[in-house]
Amino acid sequence: MTSENVEHPSAGASEDAKRFLTHAMGSHFRSGRGTSFAVWAPRAQLVTVMGDFNHWNPIDHPLARRGSDGVWEGDVAHCQVGDAYKYVITASNGTRVEKADPFAWCSAPPPRTSSVVWDLAYRWGDQDWMERRARRATLDAPVSIYEVHLGSWRRDPLRPQKALGYRELAAPLIEHVQRLGFTHVELLPVMEHPLDDPWGYHTSGFFAPSRRHGDPQDFMSLIDQLHHAEIGVILDWVPSHFSSVATGLANFDGARFFEDEDPGFGRRDRGVDFNYGRREVASFLASSAEHWLSTYHADGLRVEAVATMIYPDYSRQSTQRLPHDFGGRENVEAIEFLRQLNTGIKDAHPDVLLIGEESTAFPGLTRPAYLSGLGFDLKWDAGWRHQTLDYLARDPVYRRHHFGELTSRSAYASDEHFVLPLSHDEVVNGKGSLLMKMPGDVAERFANLRLLFGYQFALPGKKLVFMGAEFAQLPEWECEESLTWPSEDDEARRGLQLWVSELNRVYRETPALHDLDDDPHGFAWTQPNDADAGVVSFLRLSPGSAPVLALCNFSSSEIDVLAGVPAPGRWIPLLNSDDRAFGGSTIDAHPLEAEVVPARGMSHALRVRLPALSTLYFSPEGLGFA
Repeated sequence: MTSENVEHPSAGASEDAKRFLTHAMGSHFRSGRGTSFAVWAPRAQLVTVMGDFNHWNPIDHPLARRGSDGVWEGDVAHCQVGDAYKYVITASNGTRVEKADPFAWCSAPPPRTSSVVWDLAYRWGDQDWMERRARRATLDAPVSIYEVHLGSWRRDPLRPQKALGYRELAAPLIEHVQRLGFTHVELLPVMEHPLDDPWGYHTSGFFAPSRRHGDPQDFMSLIDQLHHAEIGVILDWVPSHFSSVATGLANFDGARFFEDEDPGFGRRDRGVDFNYGRREVASFLASSAEHWLSTYHADGLRVEAVATMIYPDYSRQSTQRLPHDFGGRENVEAIEFLRQLNTGIKDAHPDVLLIGEESTAFPGLTRPAYLSGLGFDLKWDAGWRHQTLDYLARDPVYRRHHFGELTSRSAYASDEHFVLPLSHDEVVNGKGSLLMKMPGDVAERFANLRLLFGYQFALPGKKLVFMGAEFAQLPEWECEESLTWPSEDDEARRGLQLWVSELNRVYRETPALHDLDDDPHGFAWTQPNDADAGVVSFLRLSPGSAPVLALCNFSSSEIDVLAGVPAPGRWIPLLNSDDRAFGGSTIDAHPLEAEVVPARGMSHALRVRLPALSTLYFSPEGLGFA
């Protein structure tokens, strides 16, 4: 792919996205002509470009205004690929500011804030993956996501303050993800950002991968290698707000244009909100999404903070803005933007996943736009995450009083298509690691964590686990430090990793565990609601495939359970979180014969003795699975 290709997005992308890319916004090196520049600054009275090519002289290279659309453009004959540059914008009031290029494909390594002229030529080797990836993006496919922050997953052992590069990370990351059995990685924002601490969620460069880890081709190589290893790549993408850094989009041409024009409304602690009602802003964001999907072969986007886009008063006092014309509190312009964006992306890229991180009960997030939905494929189930972790954080003695936190999800599980996330949000800012959230002594903490993962993988919904949780990192996550990788002789952590690996294997290989995630016919309770026992048991079902019985004992006592099952014969244990191989105390779970005892509306039942704080899966013998 060359820089010329990037200017023309795939057929079906939004017309606004095409408009911006076809007009070659940003900087483009042309062999024999130097570099052309084009920037959008509708309220500027003068725009110049300065950089390495003119010794950073702010007046030598003025750009010319093109018509009345606010675009300034010009050529610099001796500007080459690799030259750093900035725009110097003179506002209507005469104030002069220096700005990075909003459309730059490459940035200078932080803490520098300049843009860099770049060519995106790269010879991709993932054609087979791209041709076959559509089957990985269907709602009945197994999707198990390993969430990664590249800056802290693993650091240079000789210089711990130094993050590894994209190419350095590829081999160890691929080996780890393959060994654990995840189907995808999700990368916390790699788009350029000025500060490490917000983990990339304060974006300053919407078209440039962060130079902390290398140049654009280095990032392409990482994705290429992941694809060769049959691992999909989902990118966190932040169209909800942008960084307020002085060289960024805020007051770009001396006026509020990218941001909401209400000065008391557009800013939040985490950044500045976009103005979705402005056509050019919507085009800018649509172009960014198209860029990561086309140029970098991303297999999906996880859209951050959708709730703050839909509800302008989210995390604010509701009186800070008047209701819209229809009397509600929704941002109708943001809703329309998301509908058009997702429709355009799916028209151009039907084989990618679009995930909305939305923490309210806004209806229809994963319904198509033509059915008045927003058009996402999947929604993060934040309610499940909070309720489950709150429940597990309690001493088992007190869990009986909060049993509804486990069972209430069945009331809405088929309303949307969900991801069950155990994400970075739960292990930062004083919340502690997943292991330290669990009660009890060390052995009980590990048992609770194995139980949590077993419960997560049995429920309807795609799966997401943040890095470090798979080996029970003890301290909470720090974005500027490497994960505290366990030693080879740490049996408890080795056992937990083996448990996660086996969960992923069984999840991938078992149709009943992923076929009908959003269909109530794919799930059935198998015993009465028993808060005192602290046990949940349910079936996962799929037409033509063997069912799976999942039993979870959230109490600290061994307990006997009578669970209804739909088939006679022997039921074979698939997984037991209390197995010694995983760090438990059970040698092995045994096959069980279904008894002719009606239970929970089913003709047969299994009598199962559940170890304390454990998850067991069973499946019937002789149905093409066990």
